[in-house]
Amino acid sequence: MRRGLIMMETNREKRRKAALKAWETIRRKRRFEKEAEAKRLLNLELFIKPSEIARIKHPEDIFPLIPQKIERKKYSERIIRPFHKTPSDIVCGKFWELRWAFGCPFGCAYCYLRGTYGGRISPPKYVKIEHVLKALDEVFGDPQFNDGRPTIINSGELADSLMNPIFMEMIADKFEENDKHKLLLLTKFGTKNIGFLVKTPRRQVICAWSLNAPEVARLWEAHAPSVDDRIKAAKLVKETGYTVWIRIDPIFPIEKWQDCYGRLLQKIFDNLIPNRVILGTPRGLRKTIYYANKTGVDTSWIKYFGEKTGWGLKLPFDLRKTIYTFMRDKLKELGYDVERKVSICKETVEMWKALGWTYYPGECQCYGEHAIRYS
Repeated sequence: MRRGLIMMETNREKRRKAALKAWETIRRKRRFEKEAEAKRLLNLELFIKPSEIARIKHPEDIFPLIPQKIERKKYSERIIRPFHKTPSDIVCGKFWELRWAFGCPFGCAYCYLRGTYGGRISPPKYVKIEHVLKALDEVFGDPQFNDGRPTIINSGELADSLMNPIFMEMIADKFEENDKHKLLLLTKFGTKNIGFLVKTPRRQVICAWSLNAPEVARLWEAHAPSVDDRIKAAKLVKETGYTVWIRIDPIFPIEKWQDCYGRLLQKIFDNLIPNRVILGTPRGLRKTIYYANKTGVDTSWIKYFGEKTGWGLKLPFDLRKTIYTFMRDKLKELGYDVERKVSICKETVEMWKALGWTYYPGECQCYGEHAIRYS
């Protein structure tokens, strides 16, 4: 038994060293202008006050509900805050946001961030890092945070988590000072921005990559790194020892979509076995569509909508059901634990029941407590 454990540890260390070596090769090939980037970030115009970012209405806060009681503690003026305004017909419980920044350099055509801040998502704005770290200290020191239960704090709700590796490295290191709550990094960045992750494994950090079929990415994610580069980044980080999730959302029913997404899943599993897979289909929020049209963004993706729900426009019900069933069946063919490690995002109660899949009432289906248990 002891010999087996030693061998497992040795193999894990070999994978970590291989990932680090691969990263060093990538780093040598690319000349990162880190000093110039650091100086650029000192420009005060790029910073946003905690009070200002706290006032930004979440782009998916679209349904007027009865206000719920929120913790009195401000967590440095609401840099860390709950999202809990889920429409009654949607299966999605409370989750926690880390509002360390707002915006994204990629500007994907369907991005829901367009639905707030007057449609302006670039250049991104950052909360000064000292305020963010103070908020985390308050959370880690508050035994009543999240009713005393472990939770995931999502840094990718209002921003791409890896758009500023200098800041995110400090945030990730801060999470290592606690053994209860975990940081979720959600990103479309590729190998360029993962250096701090590959160099130092962290127990309290979950890394999630947003992926799509390359055919879709070329249409509506034109400014993001290639899907291949994102998969390579996920592979390197997984080999370093991190928990890695894959998010395939939104899934678009383009021509021959089954072939496109089938190839995507195969490519993912040829490179790594993710700890969790999150699926989703397009959501057409009123403000997202309004600002996309206003700013001249490609809105050809809107043509697929056919149903109105509490969370905006969606694909027709039967088509969504077909998509989810297809993706889950493909994952099952790949030997994946679809019962515990696959979820769908912001879907209706009716859809969950029609699929016959297990969901967790009162929890966020993507980032709830069960996601920690089964990752």
